[in-house]
Amino acid sequence: MEGGEEVGVDRMADSKDMQQQSKALDKLTDRVEDRQLDSTRVQEAMAALASSKEADWNAMRLREKELAAVKINPADVDIIANELELDKKVAEQTLREHKGDAVAAIRYLLR
Repeated sequence: MEGGEEVGVDRMADSKDMQQQSKALDKLTDRVEDRQLDSTRVQEAMAALASSKEADWNAMRLREKELAAVKINPADVDIIANELELDKKVAEQTLREHKGDAVAAIRYLLR
């Protein structure tokens, strides 16, 4: 009987080992599935960022076109640049943003 008991104990030990290995394998595959889901989410987020960046770029280009269409007086640019000691590009940009209104541009720059 002792030999039979040892075989039964070995089978139980093998069964427990198999269960532990099965649990370990399940944990491993769960992590792989989570990583795959995370990868998909990352790809979706990257696509959303790319489309958002493109939309921002298009909006900026449209705004630059609108500002370029604003007629400004070159004398106003010179006065603002000289009196406020600014670069002419900054003075011109500010003047365009204020639709050519020199007084509004100067008030904005003095804030």
